[in-house]
Amino acid sequence: MSPTDPVGRPAVIELRRYTLRPGRRDELVDLFDREFVETQEAAGMVVLGQFRDLDDPDRFVWLRGFRDMEARHRALTAFYGGPVWAAHGPRANATMLDSDDVLLLRPLSGGSGFAVRPSERPRAGAPAPDRFVSAVVWSFPPGRPDGASLIRDGLLPALRATGPAPLAVLTTETAHNTFPGLPVRTGENVTVVLTSYPDERAYRLHLAEAQARPLVRDEVLPGIEREQTASPRTLRLAPTGRSLIS
Repeated sequence: MSPTDPVGRPAVIELRRYTLRPGRRDELVDLFDREFVETQEAAGMVVLGQFRDLDDPDRFVWLRGFRDMEARHRALTAFYGGPVWAAHGPRANATMLDSDDVLLLRPLSGGSGFAVRPSERPRAGAPAPDRFVSAVVWSFPPGRPDGASLIRDGLLPALRATGPAPLAVLTTETAHNTFPGLPVRTGENVTVVLTSYPDERAYRLHLAEAQARPLVRDEVLPGIEREQTASPRTLRLAPTGRSLIS
């Protein structure tokens, strides 16, 4: 990693889903990519990815990472108490109806987190890449590791053998929210798998091939279904022009 990159492998990740006022997503995307990328990273975090939700024209999804929970507190305090947010935050907030749907996450295991190089980010105004990103969110009972273990030990090997390896596999960070000014969802136990594809057809073919493997079909998926508290939710995402994840 370049020494100028603020975070190479963040250990704490926020997955943020914003519900916007009708018709204002492009306004927020333009503002975000122009004003809130380098400025957040200068405060000590890394903006990992920005996305349009393909299932909701008024939903904006993004991820950012931190070295640890203490670094998260310092970085968020610096940014939201600083001049950039004072100047542009009101306009950003004016596009939003809700910004509290936030999962606080960490890598599921060693090597399953993001490895990014912010110095290679496209410049402001770059066209959106022709890519499809899936983020599959499984929900399990709080305190129970069995579902995450089945994904790690059973499903992920099949996904890696049949298509592109996931960009990251994350699970709930249970540490206390060190910046209460920004709420996060509590009482959660989720596992999130993020993968990038040339298009949605490639995603569906990959998923079908992995699920057709006898071990996955007959043991892994039934085991996950027994553990989960709800059906998995798939976020179908289109990266913006400045997203590191694409």
